[in-house]
Amino acid sequence: MQRAPIRSFRPTLLRSGLSAFALSALVAACATTPPPPPPPPPIPVAPEAPVGAVLDDWRGVITAADRDRYQRRAAAWSLALEQAKRQPGSGDLAALGELIDPEAARPSVIPPGGNYRCRTVKLGSQGGEAGLGYVVYGWFACRIENTAQGLKLTKLSGSQRQAGLLFPESDREMVFLGSMALASEPGARAYGQRPERDMVSVLERIGENRWRLVTPWPANESNLDILELVPAPASARRR
Repeated sequence: MQRAPIRSFRPTLLRSGLSAFALSALVAACATTPPPPPPPPPIPVAPEAPVGAVLDDWRGVITAADRDRYQRRAAAWSLALEQAKRQPGSGDLAALGELIDPEAARPSVIPPGGNYRCRTVKLGSQGGEAGLGYVVYGWFACRIENTAQGLKLTKLSGSQRQAGLLFPESDREMVFLGSMALASEPGARAYGQRPERDMVSVLERIGENRWRLVTPWPANESNLDILELVPAPASARRR
């Protein structure tokens, strides 16, 4: 019996079959695979901080010594008022009213920028019974302005002139971190550059267009300093 000849597969046909199969699989995959999701929307760029925006929280800036003064401000009020009422002083203490009331702070503390009249009241004496219980000084010039670092308060005239930034703390309180210039010295340095002149204070609104900057345990003379601030008359603002 004669065997039929064995026919071999042709490589060309095999390759063609595989190519057709791969193409069919690719088409089927494209038909069943969902398209990729669209790219996420671009992240919006945060707007630049407005002029006057505070860049740092005061707790990350304050020195250990000033933190201690700030935490003991109630004790400074108590001692200073007790001395002021018991010891002789200079000026009319009774006429100061809410300026020397520890509980006089009102809401909406942030002051508008501009020129201010300001005067210092020193309460208590670091010299004990030998010193004056209080001193009420005359009026000088101050300014509050928006800067790139935050709201800045500067006392422009007088023998003791503080300058520094006001940090929001609550609706009734702003924390002031600044430095003091004395006598004929140029303007006060930035906070932290001269520790013996650094100061921490609390700004409060105590009336209609009336604020006070309270400094507990100042470096010299008194146990509590108060800087009263009222907007300057229109004629002074134009200077």
